[in-house]
This record gives sequence, C-alpha cells and structure tokens, in this order.
Amino acid sequence: MKKPHYILIFIFFLTVNLVQAQDEKESKFNIIGYGGIGYGIVENDNEPNYNLNNNGGEILLNYRINQKFGIATGIGLNELTGNGFNSIGNFYHERTMLKVPLLATMNYNVSDKFRMIANFGLYTQNIAKDEYRFLNNSQKDIYNGWNFGVQLGLGFLFELYDNFSAGINYNGQSDFSNFKTDNNQGINDQQKLKNLNSMGIILMIEV
Repeated sequence: MKKPHYILIFIFFLTVNLVQAQDEKESKFNIIGYGGIGYGIVENDNEPNYNLNNNGGEILLNYRINQKFGIATGIGLNELTGNGFNSIGNFYHERTMLKVPLLATMNYNVSDKFRMIANFGLYTQNIAKDEYRFLNNSQKDIYNGWNFGVQLGLGFLFELYDNFSAGINYNGQSDFSNFKTDNNQGINDQQKLKNLNSMGIILMIEV
C-alpha cells in the first residue's frame, strides 16, 4: 500500500474518533467515504491530448446545516495511469494527486432505508508524484504545483445498520486552471485534466 493510502486511512479513523468523542445527543456531522474507477482526458496546450485511467477516492466530513443541506470538506486521492505520446516519444504515465475539496451537499430520503445524496463544489489539488516512462529513460516531476477545478457527485445509499449506510456513487471533476512544466525537461507546456469520471462504492457513517 502506498503512502497516500496510509494518509487517507489515518485521517479517516482520526476523524471518526474525534467526532465520536462529542457528547452531543444529536450530532450534525457525518462522514462520507467513496472510491471508484474511471478515466479522464489530459488536455495539453502544445502537446497531443491523451487518456488516463483513474483509481481514486475521498473522505469527507459533512456538516449538516439542516435536514437537506450541508457543507463538506476533506481529502481525496487520485492515482492516474495510461499511455500517450508527445514530442519526445511514446510514454507510460503515472501520476498521484492529492485533492482538497469544498462542497455543498444535499441529502434526500427516498424512504426510511433508502436515500440519495449529492454534492457540488470546488477543489484544489497538488501533484504528489509524476513520472513519464519513455523507451530509453524516465522523467519525473515535469509538471508540479497546485491547480483548481470543479466537481460533482451523486450517490444512492441503503441503510444497512443504525447510523451506517452503503451504496453506489458517481463522481466527476474537471480542472479549470493549468499545471505548468518545471525545469524544462524537454517539454514546455501547460496541461489540465478534463472530464475525470468514476463509478464506485460509497459509505456513510452518522456520528
């Protein structure tokens, strides 16, 4: 298991313990975690575009303003892999991204055991690891820094136990600012990730 996974797991359990320590009879918080697989498009300014596969997820702490609406933040991780080509040659690309979202959330109870949740908002993200493997060499950290984007999510949950629900989830995001090349390692370009869509599972814990 890679280091970013340990970070997500640690934050998840730390958040659970902190929130459960509250003495309030009716907490306004819940924890939402989801993960899935999908793909997105790397959109370059000067180089050809290409697709990347994605394994990712997020852990969110959601504050319920009322029964239907809330606000959430947390941490996300996306691990991107795929093949492409540019002015240097063909390559295999691996990238790990850490993301911090700020989302408006909506909760709708379809029935006593079945609910729909949605979120929409902004995020900022950083490239934690980046490697292009060409035929004869590898180049790391060609792009770096932070960028920003917009995301939305939609989940359908079934209550399995008191205060615990699980279901399926869709998540989509698109950058609206660019990453820029660093150290000019044979590439001078800007890029962003567009239409990153994923499907997977979602868990919710009422605390």
